[in-house]
This record gives sequence, C-alpha cells and structure tokens, in this order.
Amino acid sequence: MTASFPPLTKATVLAFQTSSWLDVFSSVTIKTSIIRPLPADFRQYLESDGITIPEGSENLAAQSSLSDDESEQGSEEASDNSEPPAKYSFPELDAQIRLIMAAYGGAVFPKLNWTAPKDAAWMLNPSSPLKCTSPSDVYLYLKSSDFIGHDLDPEMVFDGCVDAGDPEEVPYELELVLKKWYPIDRSREMRCFVRDDNLIDVFDILLTRSLESAHLIDFNPYAPRTDALLFTYEELHVLGSSPLASLPELRVIPSSSHPMASRNAPAHQHNMVPREALELSHGRDIQEFHAEWMEQVQAATKQD
Repeated sequence: MTASFPPLTKATVLAFQTSSWLDVFSSVTIKTSIIRPLPADFRQYLESDGITIPEGSENLAAQSSLSDDESEQGSEEASDNSEPPAKYSFPELDAQIRLIMAAYGGAVFPKLNWTAPKDAAWMLNPSSPLKCTSPSDVYLYLKSSDFIGHDLDPEMVFDGCVDAGDPEEVPYELELVLKKWYPIDRSREMRCFVRDDNLIDVFDILLTRSLESAHLIDFNPYAPRTDALLFTYEELHVLGSSPLASLPELRVIPSSSHPMASRNAPAHQHNMVPREALELSHGRDIQEFHAEWMEQVQAATKQD
C-alpha cells in the first residue's frame, strides 16, 4: 500500500520549530532557552568559509604555544598566501549564552530552529557529545556542522511544501536553541508516530531511568523528510488505516549487534568532517591531530 501524507505547508513546517511548541510543552521537556533575534551577522558567520571562533567567546584567554618569532612567521605566510579570514565578535550573544549555561548547571546542548549539529559531535569531547561549557563551544559545533545548513537556507526549510511557490513571504527568523545538557542514553530514546490523533507529526521522547515517565525531546512533521527509523511509511500507513488497536505497535533494537542498529547511520559518515580537519590530520596520529587542532582554534581567537 502506498503511503499518503497530509499536505505540508510553510505554516506546518514553522509549527515544528522549537519556539512554536516550547511554551505549551515546557513542563514535559528538557529545560530549554531560545535566543532571538540573533546578531545581524550571525548567519553570515555560520555561512562563511573556514572555521574561526568569534573573539571573546572562550571562557579563558587562549594561550599559544608558538614563540613570538614563529607567530610572526606564521602571520607573514598567511598574509602572503591568502586573505585573512573575516573576524566576528558577538559580546551580547556571548553574555546571553553564559547566563543560560549558569542557570543550567554549566553546560548546554545547542541547535538551531530544527537542526542540531550532530555531524560535528566529535569535535570536542566524544564521550560527552555536543556538551558546551562556553560560547566558543557552541560556535565551534555550529560552524563545523553541515547539517545546520538546512536551517540557514529558507529554500531547504520549505522544500516540499505545497505553497513553496507562493510569493507571499512567511516570517522565518533564525533562532539559537540551548537545552540543558544531559548524558542521554540512546537506548531509552523512542520515536512515536501520531496520525489523525492516533498514536501510531512525529515526536521524540526520552524515558527516565525508572522508565515510568518521559521527557519530550522534539517534534517533526509526518512527512518523508522525517526518518521513519524501524518502520517504513507504508507500514505506518497500514497501521493508521487499520481499526484502532488497544495498544500501538512497539519496535525495539534489542542490542548493539542487531543488524538494524546501524541501518540508519548516514552514508559516508566517516567523511562528515570539515575539509580543514582532514587536511590538518594528514600524517598525524590522533594525539598530534588533537593538539594541532586545539592550537589552530585558539590561534583563531587571537587574530586581530
């Protein structure tokens, strides 16, 4: 049976951005703060080439391991070979991020309207993915992500909408979403499908350790753009068309060795790193790469 989907409109898509549903569901979701409007040049910063950290965004002053002579030589080489990168500074945004971090115990998880920089989770501490303890951490994750490009491009945001060609402008404002950081156990994360008010718009929940309650994580539209995970949309259509059962169908991955455990891993996921990181890693082991990478990030914050 062919899957059918409700018409997707621009208004529907906007209804699933965090700011549209947070007030209603704040009591059942992880503590979340939204920053908007963002600085006028913040989008430009995220879209610019290279990976640079805005000045003043680190919690501690960056320290360079280079001598003065080496620093001057590096500056001369940079000036000879290429134009210096554009410099950005967001002091007011830095202050807002720090206030939210302090209120949330010192660490947050960042995302934009819909998308989190999950493809950049390896950048800082892989054992605590996307844990940010300074504004510079937030900027580094967002700047290193390809995934967030979706939220930066209105054409991608409204792709597939039946009114995509409508000349009438729909208000769309970029927002920075900061959630209190928790070490999430993916084995307790569930995706629930709802169609015509029946549990079969898609949302993610995280079961508590006691498994007696859950935190709402996110909403997504009932549309092909949303991954159906262990189901196909054809199967969901059959379930939604059948007489309402007493309980919804539950599918689980019983262990990490199960064939389905990696079914939804992105193709070529090993290539989901910035070009600069690939070039920097050439000929270095992981310890040397990490030391060189952090030196490059710190040096970016000291550029005048």
